[in-house]
Amino acid sequence: MARNSFRGSKYKAEANHDGEFGCTLKELRSLMEFRGTDGLQKIQECFGDVQGLCSRLKSSPTEGLSGHSDDIARRKEEFGKNFIPPKKPKTFLQLVWEALQDVTLIILEVAAIISLGLSFYRPPDGEREYCGRAAGGAEDEGEADAGWIEGAAILLSVVCVVLVTAFNDWSKEKQFRGLQNRIEQEQRFTVLRGGQVVQILVSEIVVGDIAQVKYGDLLPADGVLIQGNDLKIDESSLTGESDHVKKTLDKDPMLLSGTHVMEGSGKMLVIAVGVNSQTGIIFTLLGGGDDDDDDDDDEEKERKKKNKEEKNREKEEKKKEKERKKKEKKEKKKNKKPDATDKKKEKDGGTVEMEPLNSDDGTEEEQKKNKMPKKEKSVLQGKLTKLAVQIGKAGLFMSAITVLILIVFFLVDTFWIQGLPWIKECTPIYIQFFVKFFIIGVTVLVVAVPEGLPLAVTISLAYSVKKMMKDNNLVRHLDACETMGNATAICSDKTGTLTMNRMTVVQVYIGDRHYRKVPEPDMIPGNIMNLLVTGISVNCAYTSKILAAEKDGGLPRQVGNKTECALLGFTTDLRKDYQAIRCEYPEEKLYKVYTFNSVRKSMSTILKNSDGSYRMFSKGASEILLKKCCKVLSTNGDARVFKPMDRDDMVKKVIEPMASEGLRTICLAYRDFPVSDGEPDWDDEADILTALTCICVVGIEDPVRPEVPDAIKKCQRAGITVRMVTGDNINTARAIATKCGIIHTGDDFLCLEGKEFNRRIRNQLGEIEQERLDKVWPKLRVLARSSPTDKHTLVKGIIDSTVLEQRQVVAVTGDGTNDGPALKKADVGFAMGIAGTDVAKEASDIILTDDNFSSIVKAVMWGRNVYDSISKFLQFQLTVNVVAVIVAFTGACITQDSPLKAVQMLWVNLIMDTFASLALATEPPNEALLLRKPYGRNKPLISRTMMKNILGHAVYQLTIIFTLLFAGEQIFDIDSGRNAPLHAPPSEHYTIVFNTFVMMQLFNEINARKIHGERNVFEGIFKNMIFCTIVFATFIIQIVIVQFGGKPFSCVGLSVEQWMWCVFIGFGSLLWGQLVTTIPTSRLKFLMTAGHGTQKEEIPEDELEEMEDMDEIDHAEMEMRRGQVLWCRGLNRIQTQIRVVNAFRDTMSPYDGLETPESRSSIHNFMSHPEFRIEDSEPSIPLIDDTDPEEDAPTKRNTVPSPLPLVLSSPNQNNNATDNRGYHHHKDLAKTVLPPTPGSPLHSLETSL
Repeated sequence: MARNSFRGSKYKAEANHDGEFGCTLKELRSLMEFRGTDGLQKIQECFGDVQGLCSRLKSSPTEGLSGHSDDIARRKEEFGKNFIPPKKPKTFLQLVWEALQDVTLIILEVAAIISLGLSFYRPPDGEREYCGRAAGGAEDEGEADAGWIEGAAILLSVVCVVLVTAFNDWSKEKQFRGLQNRIEQEQRFTVLRGGQVVQILVSEIVVGDIAQVKYGDLLPADGVLIQGNDLKIDESSLTGESDHVKKTLDKDPMLLSGTHVMEGSGKMLVIAVGVNSQTGIIFTLLGGGDDDDDDDDDEEKERKKKNKEEKNREKEEKKKEKERKKKEKKEKKKNKKPDATDKKKEKDGGTVEMEPLNSDDGTEEEQKKNKMPKKEKSVLQGKLTKLAVQIGKAGLFMSAITVLILIVFFLVDTFWIQGLPWIKECTPIYIQFFVKFFIIGVTVLVVAVPEGLPLAVTISLAYSVKKMMKDNNLVRHLDACETMGNATAICSDKTGTLTMNRMTVVQVYIGDRHYRKVPEPDMIPGNIMNLLVTGISVNCAYTSKILAAEKDGGLPRQVGNKTECALLGFTTDLRKDYQAIRCEYPEEKLYKVYTFNSVRKSMSTILKNSDGSYRMFSKGASEILLKKCCKVLSTNGDARVFKPMDRDDMVKKVIEPMASEGLRTICLAYRDFPVSDGEPDWDDEADILTALTCICVVGIEDPVRPEVPDAIKKCQRAGITVRMVTGDNINTARAIATKCGIIHTGDDFLCLEGKEFNRRIRNQLGEIEQERLDKVWPKLRVLARSSPTDKHTLVKGIIDSTVLEQRQVVAVTGDGTNDGPALKKADVGFAMGIAGTDVAKEASDIILTDDNFSSIVKAVMWGRNVYDSISKFLQFQLTVNVVAVIVAFTGACITQDSPLKAVQMLWVNLIMDTFASLALATEPPNEALLLRKPYGRNKPLISRTMMKNILGHAVYQLTIIFTLLFAGEQIFDIDSGRNAPLHAPPSEHYTIVFNTFVMMQLFNEINARKIHGERNVFEGIFKNMIFCTIVFATFIIQIVIVQFGGKPFSCVGLSVEQWMWCVFIGFGSLLWGQLVTTIPTSRLKFLMTAGHGTQKEEIPEDELEEMEDMDEIDHAEMEMRRGQVLWCRGLNRIQTQIRVVNAFRDTMSPYDGLETPESRSSIHNFMSHPEFRIEDSEPSIPLIDDTDPEEDAPTKRNTVPSPLPLVLSSPNQNNNATDNRGYHHHKDLAKTVLPPTPGSPLHSLETSL
């Protein structure tokens, strides 16, 4: 631990090399490439010491930069800005090009072009009747010339579809970038400017700034440590080393951007920012930002070339490796029967988990990786893709049969019934028929495949995310929003989430007296008062302070750690000034600091006295610190002996009464080290932190947030169990839980301490067993004095459990660095926006910008709303699909022509896909959503009630359409449109069929607003203006198309009476809807559900094996591969739009697709998530692993890293992040290169690369 050295401030202005600063950008960049002692030597060689570096950069270690705007601007110009340019977004034209890749659209285009070409061919007039009945017929000149219109109209509608798709993608991307900028603007960092501590935007940090780093920070730039207290950094995101690295002035002062502070605090001099920092350099290698330095361009090209070669080599390796693994697996199966521990643990696996979470040999992480059930991607996404593939298969089948029947009918009719020979001149006419049949077939397919599905998901999620911002939920990963709707359990932190995180000291035990309120200063003996005030002032982080209230009459502002602020507030209540003592002992003069961490649960600061003796002040959890006290200060201020008996007495009479009132108890103590004992061994913590003298015990109150009890009641009503996991003692926790309504008096629920919890869930060998856990968690409501490991164990246990019928979906809230593992493990992690550390925010899925529990309830509401929106859209879409496909199919079979023409079908497709997804996916949520239980993972998307509605409405629509089709001419007394020749003019008959069809869809869209069998479909319709606008606009456009569409839309104008009939029949679907609702679903036993999640049992064994290698299971992609119908319409689109849904990740990350599928991205946080180590493990050798989840994710995800020896020789080893698969793929190789450590954690260095 760093001796807090900061020797003499001699500001010597050195000779400037360039008249400006004493060192160049290149020198600083090369300096940051050194690590550890090498870096220290380099500083000494080039600059003398850190002090010399400061003076060359014209910065003062105590004052920082002056903060003048011209100075800052000059530094930005000279050394660059702290900004890494994101990857350029796709242009609109690129998105158009992507939309054009849709195979079905290409088929339509080809068909339309052939149709266009052939329409200009005229056979000699006399020969036309020889080509058969269908070709001849009353066709005047004008009509014959209009043959090109259909082809042109199809091309035009293809253009429309493409533009709509591209525009949607473009606006999504734009939204996500906006969201990203918002996240970026919320990132601030503490620096010294002009002697004042200020918080500035991360992008405003410049070279020469003095930045204050503290526990939980993510470093925004590279720098050199100039003063540190017990600083430990997690550098796994850059180096792949899992151990926390200790930073000291005399051994390793180099701090790197993108790494996380796991312990301690300090100050650093910023050396490199933006593209010149280590993160930025790696970015540039990845082609993220454009490098400003031209001289590096050639190097870049070389590197890229090498990377490509390496990738190819890796692919080869991967193939061989896979074959070898398969062989091995087969052999293994022959050789032995699987036993319980060998079973593949999938998401549903309920096998006993045999692994200690705290084993010391370092193998624990290894085991954890092997056995950890994979984190499933979005539940909804999996269900949807599966459904889309099924519908796609059906549509493909129907369209193929339609084309086949049309062709066979035509051939039989022309060459057999009419007995005509094949005449050469007629060939183009026959081809024209075939093209027409082909176009009809393709339109059936177009209508059958719901390519609006991914669009609906995207719109619904994007809309929800935008609105959730107003409800103080900043969603970092789109699918978290929808997963939240399925949540069945919330594990919440206490401080700051359920309580206000505004701490105040309300009770004190001091000088043998227990004061129920803060005593007057004159009631406390002078020497106790001095010890108390000095102890609090120096032994609280100097970043914690009390500032004046913003408004007159408001409460003073608390900055920094709230518990420390409560203690500082206590000194001001005693009318003492802590700031004066801090001026007397500035941070540089503190001899040594043992900072607070979750293992110590205490903080100590050591001061060196003028006579050479030392005094240590400690503060910490009262039950822990009192065990280390052997004396206590009595009424007159003298120390008296403090026996274990006295301690038990104090616990009973002071600590337990305080805790039962919901107070957090903190003990303050001190110890003197006389000169005669010589210098203590500061690294032997156990010895240092004993024989303390207790000064006092304080009770700190943190009031429950007023809106929390109500929010928890709503959660419980919605079928969500709320559990409290806290580090506070059990009595405090129980008192707060009762106030919040988590537990009620007389309930049969468990409140456990961490120790007891561990005792119950571990076997004799100290290993966690899922069976034991399953006995504890269903009744557990409060877990007190819990470590980060306990929280992680609990969350993991609940997620893996198969005890209850419904699989659990767990949300976790947290704010500290120690909550990281649990946040990451949870299905949805909520981090606190105000109190949360960067590490917690990085591991989370949603950030609560107001730190308020009731915002979580809003998130649940929005999540359920997304789910319902998709179901509404599906109910509407599938009705149209069923009807349109059956009409086109039967029509084609009976009349050799589809009653709905290609262009009309495309218009219907536009209504029901794009417009409907907009209208139905933007329904605002209401409180009623919270009255039902969660859906859970296995609930089908299409319930039996919805299936009843779909089939019921399909029956109505088909009856109407077929009646009109075969008897319409008699009803309306018009000419029949059936059996018209090839280029016949549009008929009134078919126009009425088309118009009625569209009217029924419009009214059915209103029906689709309710999916749980409600009667009032109009409820809240005017709250959704988008819905009203779209329905109205569609109606107007339909009028225009029918009245003025003419030949391109195969329409003729209708009379007012005919229009009235069309609208009336459409309105009938509302009345019919009431009839359908009346039929009880339970009576209709034949109804099936659809759109289930993929169950483990359904997955073939070889795929299960492949899944083993993945970080996450993406059912969507699995289904894609199983489907093998990738060319089918919309599946291509589905891929593109799943990409848009994932765009949160990839538009936010300038390094396209370099993250593992679960990586978290945010701008300055290129190294996106710290690896949370619960126990330190051995160092390891980094590998490079290029995974690209964007393309062909399932296969590429298992990419094998390049062979080890290659990497070992890599000069820039520290930048090669590695992936958690490396270890397994290279077992054999590793034996030759690595020392055979049992738990070498190459596996777990899953970083953002």
